[in-house]
Amino acid sequence: MGDVLEPLAAAKDGHAVTAVKDIAYGSFAGMVGKFIEYPFDTVKVRLQTQSNFKGPLDCFTQGLRNDGITGLYRGIAPPLVGAAAENAGLFFSYTISQNVLRKLAYSNYDPNEKLPMPALLGCGAVSGAFCSLILTPIELIKCKMQVQAVSHESAATTAASARASATGYTPALGRAYTTATLQRPRYAGPIALISEVIKVHGISGMWHGQMGTFLRETGGSAVWFGSYEYVSLTFRQLGANAAGIPKEVNTAGEMMVAGACAGVCYNGVLFPADTIKSRMQTAAVGSVGHKQMGFWDTGVDIYRSAGVRGLYRGCGITVIRAAPASAVIFLVYETLKANF
Repeated sequence: MGDVLEPLAAAKDGHAVTAVKDIAYGSFAGMVGKFIEYPFDTVKVRLQTQSNFKGPLDCFTQGLRNDGITGLYRGIAPPLVGAAAENAGLFFSYTISQNVLRKLAYSNYDPNEKLPMPALLGCGAVSGAFCSLILTPIELIKCKMQVQAVSHESAATTAASARASATGYTPALGRAYTTATLQRPRYAGPIALISEVIKVHGISGMWHGQMGTFLRETGGSAVWFGSYEYVSLTFRQLGANAAGIPKEVNTAGEMMVAGACAGVCYNGVLFPADTIKSRMQTAAVGSVGHKQMGFWDTGVDIYRSAGVRGLYRGCGITVIRAAPASAVIFLVYETLKANF
């Protein structure tokens, strides 16, 4: 009996060690990637939620000139924690999903052999759905911190503010917001902002924009992992030996190229969902009883104000920053996993 149980115990121990490694390596890789991409993310959020910048370069130079380099990193604490939690959760749940799927549908597969691409896409979607619950409150605080220094002054804005005060309803930003100036940030830090959100909207207010995060992460994570696996496999096949057997390990450069492709694909899929989420999450906190716009209403409002282009505003710079960030994330994760 002991001989039978020993392999099972060893397998469980092996899964536990793998899980701990996924969490640790994913956390570290996510934090490194976040430092690289955060200034670009700040520009992206401002472009998604403000209509008065001419483009990414104009938004970047205005922010740098008026708010300094620290302004581009404002609010990084929550997303830094979020990046660690997100990537730890992504890699952890991705591995767990594959283990479960192997037992349920692919028990005849070699443990060292990759699952078919449709299965990997499904595992990626599951990992994204899981992580969306972790990310929404973190991104809510991040987005509000990123845009709190931008104020909009115009007659139309004043009128809109008056209507909002009278009705307790704040519309999404549209064409009425024509000029932008920088003001002193309202919140001293994320803790003060979290306190106000919970005070006004309750704990559920921290998950405002969950639908957008869920759609973005589910579809995005499927193609993130899927494209990385596909490009990595392609490189291994290109490096096959004379007998046609693919090489077993990718080089660091190949990992980075595959990671960069993954980042571009992730952000190119369902970008409008991220735009809607950002618009929802950067709306004013308001006062007790304040009505927040839902996902569908916010999307319709953006479309009516700026058309399809409004839903893709900031997509270019998002793709640009995603390539190096994802390249580094996968390189760090794979390197740590192979050597420790």
